[in-house]
Amino acid sequence: MRRRLGRRGWAIVVVLLALGLSTPVIAQQLTTTVPLPEADTPTYEAQYGHWETIELPDTDRVNAVHTALLHTGKLLIVAGSGANQAYFEAGTFKTLVWNPVTGEAKLVPTPSDFFCGGHAFLPNGNLLVAGGTQRYEVPAEKIEYAGGALKIENRLPVTRQVPAGTTFVSYAGGLYKSDETITLPPATPIPGKHNRGRFQPSLEDVRINSVVKGAAGVLAQGGTYHIQGLSKKLAASLNVFAGAMTLEKEQWEGANFAAEFDPITERYVYVLPMPHKRWYPTLTTEENGNVLSVSGIDGAGLVQAGATDVFNPHTGRWSKGPVRYFPTYPALFLMDSGKLFFSGSTTGYGSASKGRQPGLWNLKNNTFQLVPGLPEPGEVETSGSVLLPPAQKQKVMLIGGGGIGESPLTTARTAIASLAGRNPSYTRGPNLAAPARYPLSAILPDDTVLVTGGSEQYRGEHESDIHLARIYNPETNSFSVAAPPEIGRDYHSEAILLPDGRVATLGSDPLYANKADTVVGRFEQRIEIYSPPYLFHGPRPVVTGGPSAVARGGAATFTTPDSGEIEKVRLIYPSAGTHDTDVEERSIAISFTRTPGGLHIKIPSSAGLVPLGWYMLFVDNNKGVPSVARWVQVT
Repeated sequence: MRRRLGRRGWAIVVVLLALGLSTPVIAQQLTTTVPLPEADTPTYEAQYGHWETIELPDTDRVNAVHTALLHTGKLLIVAGSGANQAYFEAGTFKTLVWNPVTGEAKLVPTPSDFFCGGHAFLPNGNLLVAGGTQRYEVPAEKIEYAGGALKIENRLPVTRQVPAGTTFVSYAGGLYKSDETITLPPATPIPGKHNRGRFQPSLEDVRINSVVKGAAGVLAQGGTYHIQGLSKKLAASLNVFAGAMTLEKEQWEGANFAAEFDPITERYVYVLPMPHKRWYPTLTTEENGNVLSVSGIDGAGLVQAGATDVFNPHTGRWSKGPVRYFPTYPALFLMDSGKLFFSGSTTGYGSASKGRQPGLWNLKNNTFQLVPGLPEPGEVETSGSVLLPPAQKQKVMLIGGGGIGESPLTTARTAIASLAGRNPSYTRGPNLAAPARYPLSAILPDDTVLVTGGSEQYRGEHESDIHLARIYNPETNSFSVAAPPEIGRDYHSEAILLPDGRVATLGSDPLYANKADTVVGRFEQRIEIYSPPYLFHGPRPVVTGGPSAVARGGAATFTTPDSGEIEKVRLIYPSAGTHDTDVEERSIAISFTRTPGGLHIKIPSSAGLVPLGWYMLFVDNNKGVPSVARWVQVT
C-alpha cells in the first residue's frame, strides 16, 4: 500500500471567510483559479485537519459503489460489476474487505451483481445486501427486436415457474419471449373472516422481446397476453398483461438477489430472494429490527409502483410491507417514534412530482404526515441527508442537491427538519460553500458533521468536482472551514467514519475527465482519509475495559483512567452508504456517571432511537478529543 500525503493550505480561504466572502461564486473561483500554498504545520492541522491519500495495489482495487463499516473495524467495499458492462456479461463481480489500520486487503467471492442494490445492518452485525442489476441498459441504436415490460399475476396460493424461452402471445397475435425463468410467488390469503378462500395475487415483472426483427414487433398500446401452450386450467390462474412494445432504449433492470455478509467469516451467505426485483432501492431498519426494502427499478425497467418488502432477520424470510411510492434511493430515517422520515432526498429515477414530498411515514397504518417548509423543493435530487447528532434531537439535515435527472440546476442550500414536536417542519440552514450534487457527510464523535465532496454539475460534468470540506456544528447551526481534499467525489462515492475518529472517502464516477466533456471519465479508486482537527488537540482518552454487549435500556460500566475528564459518551452506528444515501449512521447521546476508574452508562430504551446491533462507543474529553472507539453490541 502506497500513501501520498495531501496537504494544501487554506490561508487564502480563511482570510476571505473572515471578510464574509464565502459565497458560491468566491468558492468556485478559489477551486479553479487561486493556487493554495502547502501547509502541514501543527497549527494548521489543529484548526483545519489533514487529508491523506491511499493507493491500494492494482490487484486490490475495486470500484467503491457501496461501502460499509463492519464491526471488525474493516470496510466492506462492494463493486459488483462496478458499472462495467463487460464485467457484468462475464459474471465478474467484486467485493473487497479492507483494514484501514493495517492496510490488509482481500477480495472475497461475490455471488451476484449487487451493483446498485441496497443494504442495511442486522442486529447480529451481518450486512443484509439485496437487489442489484439484472440487465444493463441498451441504447436505442443497438435495439433490433421490439420489447417492453410484461407483468404476470399468480392467483393461486402455490409457487409457479415460467421457464426461460416461454412464448407470450399478444392481443394482436404477435409472438414475444423472455430470456429468463420467471418465478411466481404464491398468492397470499386476504385477512378477515369474510374473506375465507380469497387470495391476493402475487405480481412478477420481466422484459419480453419480439421473435421477429424490426418494426414488425412494435405495438403502440399495451394489453392482455397469453402464454402459448398453457392449459386452460393453468391459464385461468394467471393474468398476463404488458405495455407498449417499442424499439426504444432498454432501461436498467433490477434483480431480487439477497445475501447476508458475515463480518467474522468474511463471506456472503444467500438468503431467500426479495419478493420484488429492485435496482436503486433503499433498505432501512424498522423499530422491530426488521428491514424494509423500498422503491427501485423492477425487472421490467420500471420504477416500483409502491410495493415494499420486509425482511425478518430471525426467520430469514421476506413478507409484504405497506404500499407507498417513492422515487429511487429515497432517504428514509428511523425516528424515535418508530416512524420513518423521508427527507425528500432521492437519487436516480422516478416521477417528477409523485412521492417527492418530505414527511413522516407511519408503517403501522400506512399514513404519511407531510413535513412543510423545505426550501427549493425542486432541487433535492442527488442531495445528501443526515440524522444530526445527537439523535435525541430528532433533526435531519438535507444538504445541497439539484434538479431531476440531468438538470443543470444545483443548489448550495441546506435545510434542517425539526421532527420532535407535533408540528414538524423544515427551516433553512447555512449555505454550502458551493452548490453541490452528491455531497458526502459523516457524523463525528464530537457531535459535528463533516460535509465534503460533491460536484456542481450532474456526475461531475465540466470538471465540476468540489475540492472543499466544511464541518457543520448543530449547536451553532454554522459551518467552519476544513482542510480541502485532494480527490473529487461525485456519483458513486461514500464517506465513512472509522473507529479511530478519522473519515474515509471512497469512490467517484464522473461521466467525463475534462472540462470540455470530450474524454470519458474513469472510476476513482484511490481512498482519501481525513483526520479532523480534534486529533491534533492533545492526548486521547482511552477505554480500557467493559462488556462487549449491553441490553437496550440497560446499564454497564466501562473502565478508563480518564474518567474525570470525560464530558461526552456517544454510541455511533456504523455507516453503509451508496448514491448519496446513508440512512444507517446515527450518534446517540449516552448518559453516564463517573465512578473510580470508570464510567457507568445507561442505554436509552427507545427502539426507534436505538436500533439493535453493533455500535462504536466513543468517549470525548474536556478538550473535545475522542477516544478510539470500543465496539459494543446493543441487544
